[in-house]
Amino acid sequence: MPRRFLAVLALAAAALSPAAHAADLTALEMRWLQGIAPVVGHARQVLGLPLDIVVQPQDSPGVAPLALGFVEGRCKLVLSMRGNPEGQRQVDAIDPALLGPTLELMAAHELGHCRRYLDGAWHGMPAGFVAAKAPDGLSADLQQAWLDMRSTRREEAYGDLVGLAWTRARHFELYARLQAWLVAERSADLVPGSHHDTLAWLALARDPAALQGRTMFEAADRLWASGLSD
Repeated sequence: MPRRFLAVLALAAAALSPAAHAADLTALEMRWLQGIAPVVGHARQVLGLPLDIVVQPQDSPGVAPLALGFVEGRCKLVLSMRGNPEGQRQVDAIDPALLGPTLELMAAHELGHCRRYLDGAWHGMPAGFVAAKAPDGLSADLQQAWLDMRSTRREEAYGDLVGLAWTRARHFELYARLQAWLVAERSADLVPGSHHDTLAWLALARDPAALQGRTMFEAADRLWASGLSD
């Protein structure tokens, strides 16, 4: 998450309790919170993740409706719905029969980021792998932008695999449909090799048998590493 947003998030986290009172929430916020509740409950009660929910009280146009921040050793699952039509657009674009499981997949994706932050591994490579160098001929700023893009792409891929691992474990009968939904999302307006181009990893996850492990993180780890060779 960009540092400029983390500063805003830190202020929001200080101003709000971990979960806002229901009376203070909009219907759209309640729908998202209900949708992600199974993942949040599992993360807190079974996995023991230090996880808070933050509902942004101010208008937040142009930001992701659901995002992950990391403040003082705790993960912050942030809903930014107010003054932000993207929250309603995403809900409206999902098949109603898939809405709950899709919101769960999105939340599990963010918890993949949480796990990486907690492990101190954010933008890092697993043992045995070395990140590619930026192409020659670029300015120092462009080289850094290229490296940041590659790092973000890896983290987005890990999050996608965690989301699919959750889907495999909790909604196996819907796995093919949700994997195809995620492929379609990542294919829209695709710039190959860019921040959200996770298609190479999603292809590896076409068969749910590829995602097995005691936790959704363990299930994602091996498959994520196998997609790093590009």
